[in-house]
Order: sequence, then C-alpha cells, then structure tokens
Amino acid sequence: MSKPMHNLRSVALRLCLAGAAAALLLSACSTGNKKTSNAQNAAIANTQLGSAYMNQGNLALAKDKLDRALAQDPSNPEVHSVRGMLFDKMGMPKDADAEFRTALRLAPKDPNVINNYAVFLCQRGRTDEGVKLFEQAATNALYSTPEAAYTNAGVCLRSAKRDDQARAEFVKALQIKPSFVDAVVQLAELDMQHNNLPQARALIDAYLAHFGDNPDLLLLGVRVARAQKDQLGAQRYARKLQLNYPGTDQQRALAGLDHTG
Repeated sequence: MSKPMHNLRSVALRLCLAGAAAALLLSACSTGNKKTSNAQNAAIANTQLGSAYMNQGNLALAKDKLDRALAQDPSNPEVHSVRGMLFDKMGMPKDADAEFRTALRLAPKDPNVINNYAVFLCQRGRTDEGVKLFEQAATNALYSTPEAAYTNAGVCLRSAKRDDQARAEFVKALQIKPSFVDAVVQLAELDMQHNNLPQARALIDAYLAHFGDNPDLLLLGVRVARAQKDQLGAQRYARKLQLNYPGTDQQRALAGLDHTG
C-alpha cells in the first residue's frame, strides 16, 4: 500500500473512533475497509493466477497478473515473492533479488518467503546466504516442515561441493523426522558419491525395513548394489520397483539403467 493511502486510512480511522459526524464517517470507514478487502482479495487471486501461468511457462501472462496484484496490494509479501521467482525465470536476477528482499522486509518470519529467497540464492551460488535462510526457516515456529528446510540447506551445500557440511544438514533433518525420505536419498547418494557403498546400502535397507518401499530408494538401491557387484541384491530392488511402481519415472529410469548396462 502506498504511503499517502495509508495516511488517509489512518486519518479516517481516527475520525471514526472520535465519533465526529458518526453516521457519515462510520459509513465511509465501512466502505473503505470493504474496498481494501476487495483489493487484497483480488491481489491474492491474481498472485495465484500469476504463479499458475508461470509454472505453465506463460511468463507474459504471469507478469500481467502479477503486475495487477502489485497495483492492488503492494504490501502483500507473497506478491513480491512470486514476482521474484518470475523475474528469475525471465533472466532478470537483479530485479528478482529486489523483489525477494522486499518480500522478506514485509514478512521477515514468513517461511514461504524465506524459502523462496533461499532457493534463489542457492541457485545463484550465494550458498552461505541461502543456507542461513534455510536454517532460519527450520528454526521458525511457523514452519511446519523443518526437516525439509534442513534438507534444502544440505542440497545447497552439496551443489557447492561442501559435502561434510551438507551431511550435517541431512542428519539434522533425520533427527527431526527419521522417515523423511528426501534426506535419506541425499545421504545415501552422498555416501555412494564418496564410495562409501556399505554405508549407503545400510541407509537404504534401514529405511525400507522401517518405513516401507520407496521408488527413489529402490532405484538408488539398484545402483548401489550394482556398484558393489551384488547382482542378486540389485535384482531384488529392481523387482520391487517394477512390481510396486510400474509406469513411474523411477521405473523408466531403471529401464534406462538396464539399457545402458
């Protein structure tokens, strides 16, 4: 909301509370609040539409909807956050960064705002800034999935080839939620990458035994078992993947592994 409009609303509110020209001013306050509410609701709707169009790849239409949302409610942090993602997709990192910063200033404790900016920072190689924000989200009482934030921090560190620090983040995630499969996959991949094949295999088998089958881990199990020259083990993982998850991306990836040998 622009500053002049904010000041006008404050003056009107003071007058209403003072009771001057009560009937007229109460009507004016009611009308003003309704208009504000309508504008805010319209901004939310246009932000949702803009996000949907952006995910579909229609960036021009996404920008049109988000420009409207900004005009309707410039104080909405979600508008700025989604505009940040849009500008990033449009190859305008400076504009994206400015929008993310505005969103964070308006809602410094909003976990979605924090997460979106952290993703942007990590993708831009600003690892320390991104990890700091992910950890901030993880310790935010409003954030319902801290294990995801710690895992994202680990992924950010992995992409910067800071594997020991990444491992620590994945461990934090699993201490909070041992069944969080994304962290298990990342840890097992990290062990496989460093040729710690028995440890990777143990992680996979422990998860499958305690929490049931998972297509990502079954596929990774095939890769680890083959790296260990354990063809029977690889066949067991592959059979479960084929039987329980036909037609999935993981099953198709398994077919690709078989094709390439």
